[in-house]
Amino acid sequence: MRLLALLLATTLFAADAPKTKTPAAPKPPEPPVYLTEAEAAAVGPDHKLQGEYANAKFGANVIALGNDQFQLVLFKGGLPGAGWDASPKIEVAGKRDGDAVKFEDKIDSATLADGKLIIKSLGKDLALNRIVRRSPTEGLAAPKDATVLFDGKNADAFVDGKIDPRGFLEANTKTKQAFTDFKLHLEFFLPFKPLGRGQGRANSGLYLQHRYEVQVLDSFGLKGLDNECGGIYKNAAPKVNMCFPPLQWQTYDVDFTAAKFDKDGKKTANAVVTVRHNGVVVHDGLELKGATPGGGFKTEVPAPGPFYLQGHGNPVVYRNIWVVAK
Repeated sequence: MRLLALLLATTLFAADAPKTKTPAAPKPPEPPVYLTEAEAAAVGPDHKLQGEYANAKFGANVIALGNDQFQLVLFKGGLPGAGWDASPKIEVAGKRDGDAVKFEDKIDSATLADGKLIIKSLGKDLALNRIVRRSPTEGLAAPKDATVLFDGKNADAFVDGKIDPRGFLEANTKTKQAFTDFKLHLEFFLPFKPLGRGQGRANSGLYLQHRYEVQVLDSFGLKGLDNECGGIYKNAAPKVNMCFPPLQWQTYDVDFTAAKFDKDGKKTANAVVTVRHNGVVVHDGLELKGATPGGGFKTEVPAPGPFYLQGHGNPVVYRNIWVVAK
């Protein structure tokens, strides 16, 4: 009985005791981000080692992951959009030691140094040189019938548009004008954020009509999913991952036809889009199944909409934006 009384007293005491709130775990610090090659070079050689490598038969992406860690992605036939035969990729982890990176798996090995990637396979050495590709539409001039939305002079075409000290348009703004059917050109620049992962690595987005998101993200060397660069979120992954390494200008060229509706507002035809990422078609006449969750317009209706450059806490910037109404 004494044991039962003690148990009851303990229970009552616990019930009457004031409840203490467990303090929330501190939020981890945001990974460092570098906006220029000079900033990236000041903290080490990772940025210069990262990049694209190629020879006549192979292409490779070398991805800097911070803390001296790297990932090698090898493509047979050439780089994505430049010869890759779409066969399975070979992926190998690597570690930097000084100015060189060593990659090893159970069969082969590779060494990266002095702008060359040397792969040792079956007793032979394969040499791939570092290259820097540029989009064929980078700097494309606006035609006479275009509406220039941003040319670096001012951000008047955007709601609360802000220009950074370098003269580029910051993310987190939308156009004052709305559009229905159009051809759009814009250029974007991703910062270098080696410790970022997934959606935390230079995230933004181009919203067409504020309804459909063409993802903007540093997905260099990644799988090429619908939530990675070139993907149309919740609609389709790109045909090929054409994302260049960060700190390089990239382009989107978009041909868009809006969804059609009858007189009662019922949709009779899906919106259709063709997207070229860095000059390569990643969506060809794609019918969009519906609006992107998170867009300003949650549903599809017979009304035009603005372009929205999503702000997602990353210093992504844009330039040379123009549109031609169809």
